Amino acid sequence: MTATAPRPFGRTLCAMITPFTAAGSLDPDAGRVHAARLVAEGCDGIVLSGTTGESPTTTDAEKSALLRAVRAEVGDGVPLLSGVGGPDTAATLRLARQAEEAGADGLLVVSPYYSRPPQAAVEAYVLRVAESTGLPLMVYDIPGRTGVRIEPETLLRLAEHPRVVAVKDCSYDLLGATKVLARTSLAYYSGCEELNLPLYAVGGAGYVSTVANVAPCQVRAPLDAFDAGRTDEAARLNGLTARLVELMMASGLPGTVTAKALLDAGPVREPLQPAGREAADGLRKAYEELLAA
Repeated sequence: MTATAPRPFGRTLCAMITPFTAAGSLDPDAGRVHAARLVAEGCDGIVLSGTTGESPTTTDAEKSALLRAVRAEVGDGVPLLSGVGGPDTAATLRLARQAEEAGADGLLVVSPYYSRPPQAAVEAYVLRVAESTGLPLMVYDIPGRTGVRIEPETLLRLAEHPRVVAVKDCSYDLLGATKVLARTSLAYYSGCEELNLPLYAVGGAGYVSTVANVAPCQVRAPLDAFDAGRTDEAARLNGLTARLVELMMASGLPGTVTAKALLDAGPVREPLQPAGREAADGLRKAYEELLAA
């Protein structure tokens, strides 16, 4: 099924961190270097200014500057998406237009958070964004952070809009995803590392991965094996990533914090705090074991 799954933004996308200088300001040069490495090591596309990119604490100007820097580095052949969603529709529309002007190929639109709007309001919000630019949208369903689910029935309706083309799925609802996959042409990207391979196996387009910041080849390998018909090998390779995925994404620390603990990418911005020594040492050990496997 994956051979015919729509992939409007590629298959193996990284939710890229936003590098900062030691003083905490945006470091676009480091962003260029990191993006180039991601592409060289197997990422088909890059998502900027998402949760992993610390979008709540970066300014509109910083988001635009990072996008322009990465675009200049990777050229036009690598899809770049920019995160624009938030609790304020007017601000989201402004960011969407800014991202289009800065060279984005698509928009990552998270459901409005904190206010917990009903489904009709979520649908109206996404449609407003879809009408604000000529860019395609990846709708980001992550109820654990936003407090509101984008229900499968809402996605079925949103799929009727020509610019709503993809979903980043962090709902942990494989049945719901399967239902939408069966009834629409939406491209489903896993946003939960542990579901990258299972969602791909039922027709998903690929993933948007935080762990790919530090181990892009290893995150991609299970999908490559699956596409080659080596399903046992895909499962084995997927298992090799489990310990690092657990520590980076399920240890109680945000993925931004754990990724930056393994990268020379500057600090995280408050209210986030850096990983402590014990956590950083555990991450480093799991990372080195994965690379040696």
